[in-house]
Amino acid sequence: MIISASRRTDIPAYYSEWFFNRLKEGYVYVRNPMNPRMISSISLSSSLVDGIVFWTKNPAPMLDRLSELQNYPYYFQFTLTPYGTDIEPNVPSKGQFIVPMFRKLALMIGKERVIWRYDPILINEKYSTAYHIKYFRILCERLENHTEKCTISFIDLYSKILRRISPLGIRPPTQQETEDIAGHFSEIAKEHGLCIDTCSEKIDFSTFGINRASCIDGNLLEHIGRYSLNAKKDSNMRKDCGCIESIDIGAYNTCSHGCIYCYANYSDTCVTNHAEMYNPYSPLLCSSIKEGDIIKPRLMHSLRQSQISWFND
Repeated sequence: MIISASRRTDIPAYYSEWFFNRLKEGYVYVRNPMNPRMISSISLSSSLVDGIVFWTKNPAPMLDRLSELQNYPYYFQFTLTPYGTDIEPNVPSKGQFIVPMFRKLALMIGKERVIWRYDPILINEKYSTAYHIKYFRILCERLENHTEKCTISFIDLYSKILRRISPLGIRPPTQQETEDIAGHFSEIAKEHGLCIDTCSEKIDFSTFGINRASCIDGNLLEHIGRYSLNAKKDSNMRKDCGCIESIDIGAYNTCSHGCIYCYANYSDTCVTNHAEMYNPYSPLLCSSIKEGDIIKPRLMHSLRQSQISWFND
């Protein structure tokens, strides 16, 4: 099985101590978002976990403990955009902190294991098409030789984010703006030795040399782990998503970055309350076992089929 840590929150930035404690204990509890009384007990045994995918805007709290992951194939989905605090209010300075952190992580674990996400692309008076093209070039210059791929996507207007984004006049790019951005990004990326793919986009960008992404990427995990995986497409994700099946161990309304486009937070009050409940020693993230909770073991198995020779490419 593959562990996603996590599409629902930034575990590396805010909950790394909890995560490493769960690895040490060998299991984690996860509430069902649709039925919170139901809790799955998920094994984190290295014999069952075929890989871990981390999602983050700031992995700094994890960097001194990466050696504790030595028994697990893993890589990072690292979101780095040129937005200011009007869009991402609690993300540290991109130029002074986040870009150097990206480069440091790549030097520690290898550039192929740090996937750059320029996500989501949104438009308003400040963040125009020209703005995105300008700063994508600047970021490519600074990240060259520290990643191999950039995954892009365009903002989705989820109902839960409309109230947050409307005061800033944020909208998705038009068809023409989308094609302009994709075309320019593709050319700039090539100049810096990067490839680009898109996350869950219905539009076909293949004419720009841009393919569809698999953010939970079986091929990359096979390369890192030196094994073959028998993995299916994740049926719980959108039709245009290329991810393989995984188990997410995060929780909604627990990320304190405060990004106004975030679909995983729908209540600032809930985020604050959950942060106050955080206990790094609890098997549940930002929660505890309550009367009436039902805990059931999740049926799991390894997807590994065989070990790949170190001499195979």
